[in-house]
Amino acid sequence: MAGLVPYLFFPGTATEALTFYHGVFGGDLALHTYADFGRTDGPANAVAHGILSGDVNLFGADAGPDEDAVRIEGAVFSLLGTADPTTLARWFAKLSDGGVVSDPLQERPWGAHDGRVTDRFGIRWLIGYE
Repeated sequence: MAGLVPYLFFPGTATEALTFYHGVFGGDLALHTYADFGRTDGPANAVAHGILSGDVNLFGADAGPDEDAVRIEGAVFSLLGTADPTTLARWFAKLSDGGVVSDPLQERPWGAHDGRVTDRFGIRWLIGYE
């Protein structure tokens, strides 16, 4: 994987979250537990390292005792122009399931399409295309 890849720490929901993102974006998903990594600072079945690789790349884990769970303020994950319009509209719809649409995916006066959604895990997304 090249480039910036977000690494998200979840409050005990990494399996659910990364499985959800796998369902949204497709690709390959690998989950490694605390037990797999010999960690004893949390539940054996907690995710120590998860990798979603494909059109969208994400890393994730369950937050350890000294780690804060993800909370996005003042930032969004932008997927502007990262796929064809049909794919981006599908991603927007899937991220909206159980989430909150703050600005519907729509055509703008300048001709581009974009919208913003906060998914069910509190991650904010900006999705759009020309």
